Amino acid sequence: MNGELNGSLNMIGYGLAAIGPGIGIGLIFAAYISGVARQPEAQSRLQSIAILGFALAEALAIIGIALAFVLN
Repeated sequence: MNGELNGSLNMIGYGLAAIGPGIGIGLIFAAYISGVARQPEAQSRLQSIAILGFALAEALAIIGIALAFVLN
């Protein structure tokens, strides 16, 4: 071993890029729980918005892992 890096740097990049959607999903559901705690009658409306936000944030992570495998 003379300081060479074995493996793909794409996976390291994806690991770092996955932090963003992870934090985003946490913030989405934290806001959802806070909103339902303040106004329980708005749960159905807030739930649909939270699920949409979750899907969009998760799509970024899925696109990121697809690109990590495709781009060599």
